[in-house]
Amino acid sequence: MIIIDLSTFYTDTAKLSSREAYLTKANEQAGEGNDVVLTGKAPVWLYLAVAHALHGKAKKLIYRSPVTGDVVIFDHDPF
Repeated sequence: MIIIDLSTFYTDTAKLSSREAYLTKANEQAGEGNDVVLTGKAPVWLYLAVAHALHGKAKKLIYRSPVTGDVVIFDHDPF
């Protein structure tokens, strides 16, 4: 399982102008066909952009928060 902490992608405030760099970093960390967990303090737009970018790359995507626990965003594992 790959854990991607989105709060490590930027300092202070995430910038929409850096979106492509964030997506590149997320794709590199996620790899191909892995179970991926997104976590960390980040704006909603960044979570949505990364989730969209990982669809078709990750086998399973999970959102993890201390409030909600693990929430499955998608699961393409046939088993």
